[in-house]
Amino acid sequence: MTRSELEGTAGDHSLPAQASRPMLDILAVIAPIFALMAFGFGAVRLRLFPADGIKALIAFVNNFATPCLLFYSISTSDFRAAFNLAIIGPFYLGAIVCFVIGIVISRRAFAAKPGESVSVGFAGTFSNSVLVGLPLMTRAYGEAAMPVTLSIIGLHGAILLSLGMVTMELTRRDGQPLTKALIVAVRRVTSNPLIWGIAAGIGGSVINLQLIEPAEAFFQMMSQAVVPAALFGIGGALNEFKLSESWQQALVAALIKLVLHPLIAYVLMIWVLHVPMEIARYGVLLAAMPAGVNIYVFATYYDRGTSVAANAILIGTILSALTISAWLFVLQ
Repeated sequence: MTRSELEGTAGDHSLPAQASRPMLDILAVIAPIFALMAFGFGAVRLRLFPADGIKALIAFVNNFATPCLLFYSISTSDFRAAFNLAIIGPFYLGAIVCFVIGIVISRRAFAAKPGESVSVGFAGTFSNSVLVGLPLMTRAYGEAAMPVTLSIIGLHGAILLSLGMVTMELTRRDGQPLTKALIVAVRRVTSNPLIWGIAAGIGGSVINLQLIEPAEAFFQMMSQAVVPAALFGIGGALNEFKLSESWQQALVAALIKLVLHPLIAYVLMIWVLHVPMEIARYGVLLAAMPAGVNIYVFATYYDRGTSVAANAILIGTILSALTISAWLFVLQ
């Protein structure tokens, strides 16, 4: 989606027609994404697709299809050139700031216990960068966005999961020793198939790996399975999460994730570091993704703030249809 496409064409068009063109283009970008989510949600709700099958579908995306996509995309691109600290730095600085703000608001405004407040903060910082982020980035900006996007995703779990686990162990009263938390964090990160795909892709990029045609076709086919399976799966998974009395905290966490995180990234990239918009928008839009199921896994692992995490996924995913549209308009 280029700037000229979003701005429309000059000439005899009326002013209202020129003004409506960008919104129509944005709708064309996000409509298939959220339609696939709604399709998955409806299929499970109407019992046309088994609820237990959603877990298997998401496992296929996370453990097989996406690692293949990451390996193929990174190994066939100039990944080192895409590793831009002016984009990666603001993204993660914004995530850390949102993490702290979420904890503080949860503690002071909602009088949450220390461990619960960490779960709320984590819900406001951990992006659904794979199941929603990759399809949306590809749909909005095409394959040109992939190198920068993957350079951010490559550090996502390692940085934010470690931050969340260490903070949880430092704050909850019944916590395990900090060294044990670090060991668990390292194990969870290194055992993640996404990290394997990224590491293999970086290695392939460094040695300029050339795949033979059958192997390349295999990875292309697996990569093409990511978008429909991921969106159908995340839509079906929303059936598991119901609104509860903790929806206020969840709404705060969702707004921190959908609005504050990309806003911080935008200010740092555009106003402070003067990164060109055509590159900065990749990092800003990825920061605008809603929280994913990992925040619920995190909360259930520590048995802290599970209802808030579940509500944050539901509320954030629904609201993201509006907030992502707004950010696409800002980033045009």
